[in-house]
Amino acid sequence: MRNPIDRLFGRLPKPARVALDWTLTIIGAIAIVLAIKAWVVNPYRIPTSSMEPTLHCARPSPGCEARFSDRVLADRVIYHFRDPRRGEIIVFNTPPRARQVCESSSGSSVFVKRLIGLPGETIHEDRQGFIWVDGKKLNEPYIQADRRRADSPNFNKTWHVLKGEYFFMGDNRASSCDSREWGSVTRANLIGKVFMTYWPPNRISFH
Repeated sequence: MRNPIDRLFGRLPKPARVALDWTLTIIGAIAIVLAIKAWVVNPYRIPTSSMEPTLHCARPSPGCEARFSDRVLADRVIYHFRDPRRGEIIVFNTPPRARQVCESSSGSSVFVKRLIGLPGETIHEDRQGFIWVDGKKLNEPYIQADRRRADSPNFNKTWHVLKGEYFFMGDNRASSCDSREWGSVTRANLIGKVFMTYWPPNRISFH
């Protein structure tokens, strides 16, 4: 059975048909990779210390604990089939307000943070740095005790999450410029759920 190249370009010399076959194969492979990145899975680098130590950024940036920045994969499809869930680490487009407020956001088109507040909820951070959602204390095993800071200007503050929006915080609460500073994020700004750290090799893990 003749392949499509032979059927369509049978009059070309064999070397030309082989070269054309390879060219189309390479173009097709590139198109598939780009399509996967655009609609299915995309890699991201952790640029700041806001998610330390869950996700590392690289020294010498302030607060970073690792030599190499963690690289993560985000599922860009999942939120087409279900709503985001509290506790998930999510990649989202940097809100305009965050570009103005957060010094570390300069030049960064996306943020990677943990989803804390869902649409319609009331979020409160008490004087010890613990989070309360609609009056119930949130269990956060991913937060280390020394990552909460007693002199934070956000302590003892309350925020209400609007309908269709989501409230994000970094795991490194003392060094995270997040929704406490610039507000909640619309559903349209969410890119995808972080499901894996794939680099460096000693940091490979699923989230």
